[in-house]
This record gives sequence, C-alpha cells and structure tokens, in this order.
Amino acid sequence: MQDQALLTLPRALERAAGRTGYGFTFVKDDLSEEDHPWSSLLEEAKSLAVALAAHGMKKGDHVALILPEAGDFVPLFLGVVQGGGVPVPLYPPMGMGQLGGYLDHSKHIIHASRAKLLVTNRQIKAVIGKVHDSAPDLQKILLRSELVGDASLWQDPNLTLDDTCFLQFTSGSTNKPKGVIVTHGNLAHNARAIMREGLASNDEDRGVSWLPLFHDMGLIGFVIAPIHHRVPVSFMSPMTFLKRPASWLEVLSKHRGTITYGPNFSYAITAKRVRDRDLEGLDLSAVRVAGCGAEPIQAETLRAFADRFSKVGFREGAFVPSYGMAEYTLAIAFSTGVPTDRVDAEKLWSDGEAVPAPDDAPSSEVVEIVHCGKAFDEHGIRVVDVETRAVLEDRKVGEIEVSGPSVMQGYYDRPEATRITIGRDGWMRTGDLGYLADGNIYICGRAKDVIIVNGKNYYPQDLEWAGSEVPGVRAGNVVAFPTYREGLGREAVIVLAETKQSDGRDVLARNVKAEIAKQTGLTVDEVVVVDAGTIPKTSSGKLQRRKARTQYEEGKLQKREDESALKVAGRLVESQLAHLKLGIFGKNKR
Repeated sequence: MQDQALLTLPRALERAAGRTGYGFTFVKDDLSEEDHPWSSLLEEAKSLAVALAAHGMKKGDHVALILPEAGDFVPLFLGVVQGGGVPVPLYPPMGMGQLGGYLDHSKHIIHASRAKLLVTNRQIKAVIGKVHDSAPDLQKILLRSELVGDASLWQDPNLTLDDTCFLQFTSGSTNKPKGVIVTHGNLAHNARAIMREGLASNDEDRGVSWLPLFHDMGLIGFVIAPIHHRVPVSFMSPMTFLKRPASWLEVLSKHRGTITYGPNFSYAITAKRVRDRDLEGLDLSAVRVAGCGAEPIQAETLRAFADRFSKVGFREGAFVPSYGMAEYTLAIAFSTGVPTDRVDAEKLWSDGEAVPAPDDAPSSEVVEIVHCGKAFDEHGIRVVDVETRAVLEDRKVGEIEVSGPSVMQGYYDRPEATRITIGRDGWMRTGDLGYLADGNIYICGRAKDVIIVNGKNYYPQDLEWAGSEVPGVRAGNVVAFPTYREGLGREAVIVLAETKQSDGRDVLARNVKAEIAKQTGLTVDEVVVVDAGTIPKTSSGKLQRRKARTQYEEGKLQKREDESALKVAGRLVESQLAHLKLGIFGKNKR
C-alpha cells in the first residue's frame, strides 16, 4: 500500500492482481454476491481486449459502453483500456417514460465522441435502434455476451501516463454534455490525492458503493482509484439502493465497509425511509469515511443521518464533505465531519461577502455553508472576480479556479470550449461560485444559475432547500430559476416543487412561497406544484435548471399536469368499472 509510483491503469491492475484474494464483489438485487479477484479481472480484461481487437479496435479507438450491470461494465471498461482503446461510458435507459430524451442524449454522445464501436446488451441494443444514422463513425454494435477472446494472445499497447484513458462526458446540467479527456496521468495523480491525502486509505479498508459507474464519482472513486491503491470494493446496483435504501446499510454492515459515498439526497432518503426494524442486527461502527459530494451539501441532512443511525454505530465524524468535478478528473478537496460557516445572509446575497454571523443571530438571517477542505498537494484552489478575473481575498465570493496535474487535457473535439475553460497559466475555471477562508473552500452555487433580484444575488439551492422543507414536497425535488416576464421590470423568480399529492396543491404552493420568504427574505413570483418525476435531471441526478426553465416557458409543465389529471381520471373510471364487474360477476375466485 506504500508504493507511491504513478502508473497507467493497466499497470495498476497488474500490481493490484498481486494482492492475492482481493478484488471486487458484485452484489445482486437479491443481495447474493459474486467475487472477482483482481487477478481474474486482469485475465478477463486481457481476454476482452483480444476479442475487441478482433472486431477492429486499435490503440486510441473510442468504444462506447452502455451496460447497466456492474459485473458486465467493470471488466469491459478494463478490457477496452487493456487493449489500448478509450472507453466512453453512457448511462443505460432508466425506463420507457423519457425514452425520446434518452435516445437523443445517447446519440449525441456517440456522435460527439466519434465512437468506433458500441458494446451493450441485447435489450438495450433493441432500444437504441438506428444509432448509425446519427453517428457516422460508428462501425459496429456488439453484444457484451458475445465477446470472447484468448487472454494468451493479448499484446501490450504500451500506454503512457500521457495517453487518454477514457472520455468522461459531463452531466449536462447547464449545457449539452461535453467529452472530458482524462489521461492515465490525470487518474494516477487524482487517485493518489483521493486515497492517500483525502482518505488515508490502508490495508484494512473496504469500499461499498451503489453509485452509477457511468458517473465519475462511481467510476473513478470506486473502480479506478481503488485499483491504483489496492482497496477492495463491494458494488451494488443504484436501483437496489433506490428501491430499498436499507440495503446500502446492510451491505456496509455485512462487509464491514469502511469507505462509502453518496450525494446529499442519498443520506436524506436513507434517514427518512429506513425503518426501525431495518436496523436490527446492523453495525456501522466500521464506517470511517462517509463521503458526500456531486451536489450541494446540507449540514442538516448529514446531522439528521448521523443522529438517525448513531444507535447502530455511525459517527458524525465519519462524514467527508467533498468538492469535485469531471474536468478535474474527480476530486478537488475533502474535509471531515460537518464543518460549517455561519454567515450573514444579507451581506452574502447583497455584497458577495461571507461575513461571520453573531452567535445569537436568528436563523432567518444566517446562511450555513459546509466547507470542503483545502487543496491537495501539487494542486491549487483560488477565487477570482467574475468580471476582472483578479484574485480575491478571503471571504469574498467569486468564481473558483483550480490548477494542478488533475486538470483535464481539454474537451474532446471542442478547442474553443477548452480555451475558455483552461487559461494559459494552467488555472481552470470551474463555473462555481464560492469563497476561501483559512484555505478552506466554501461552495455557494453555479455562476450561471445565480438569481439577481433588486441587486441581490440569490443562490437557487438556498430557495430549493427551503422549499424542500415544506411537508408534502418531495425533498430534493424543487428547482428555482429566473424567467423574463413582460411589465415586471426584472426577471420573475419561479419555483417548481414536486409532490405526490393530488389535492391541496394551491395550499402547498402558498406554503412553499411562505417558507422561502421566511428563510431567505425573497418573495418568489410563482410556485408551480408538479407531479413526481416532472423536474428534469441529469443522468447523475442533478437538477437541470435551464431545461426546467425552458419547459416552463414553453408551457410543457402545464401540459404535463393536464395529462396527469387525465390519467388520474382514467384510473378512477377503471376503478369504477372494476367494481361494476365485481358486482355483476361476483368476487374473484382464489
């Protein structure tokens, strides 16, 4: 575990294979398991590399992967890299409801990446359809089950740290997804920052993850970095977790997991949905790292989780609030526990300055922001003025910039976007607003999402968090954005809030509006209560504020509500017909 050498992923896998008996465990939906030691994964990767070469894959070729099962995805991802190819992970379809949008998204990535091969399963191949029509570089669609090769015929592609390892397409929360070029060197440096500096990994560690592997936090954080530093991991399906959050805790307990991660929402729904009887026999005392990232972090959410599960050994000090992004490979900074800064809300929103609030200040006048720690060794973090790009002093809000060996090489086939994002001095613009205090970074929000009302800056997540606290609103499913409204003299502030309630929506909207005003001092112009699943999100679960705004302006949200009302009416009619049939024909026989 003490070897500090920077290796390509194939070399790191070869080294990991020397740790006999350790590797990855794939947990199925019924919680049965399959163990894959790194030594067998290495042989399987070589076999798949040979099979892909037989289908024309050469060093540097891009290979798109759409595989929902971790047990299929991980060996194939490693196999593409083992053969010198460049994997392009795509998320699988989650359901038929938004299939049109999924197909557009997938075709965009396959086309933009210039993928030569696409590997998937039989079911998804039938859904993808005629993807060739929009992806002229795509030569073949292959089935994972048909890829069989002889590992003894594998030829070393002699990769270097400067070679591209894979293309990570951004989540597309503000724009169309762009392909981030991630090199083996990027991964080696970031893996060392994560596992050594951030998590201080050791020979006793075991990771447990349900995170999707098409997303950087799941793929780099729990596949690539653990291979580099020989930490075994147990993988669950994201759907297993979402259907029953208690399963996450059960696997952690059974495997004595020490490292796990999840976005803020995952801790919220686990604390809410896990029942007391689910806690019987659980032991979370081995968990020393419970990372939180990928979306804004709420201190209250983490504290509620820690309080809920302290009785089974979970400690609040295990939390690791994290800041990262795909363009920086993955991790930018880590902290520990739930460290917060209580700042004057008025000065933050009006002046862009994080002034510490008095201890006796009322909660309505205070914003509590979680800090995510300091820059890693050989890496840098600074905050600059959005307009002048001058470096700002502590506690001044501006755009966060980062530097170091984790900075991406650029966006694939997007030189202008790369030039705008990475300066000549090597500092990269993140698009995030925040401030530094004593070297620690505090995240305020996305620069493009800031809502300006009467000269004050409001961060949409503050409005969204306030709205989420209203009973009846689906926590984490509130989105706020500005939109032009003629005659108002400024942009109107709109809030969409999801609910499962069919009645009392006008009252719910008023309650959301009142709670936002109470917590932020801003009276929003309109609250629209919508059905569960209405608000658009990225493949990694991030709110798509721009897309929500577009749908609102085009009247699509109202149309969806109307359609929902028709569905409800239809179900009522069906129910009445069922009762009528029972009355005529009698009860069903058992």
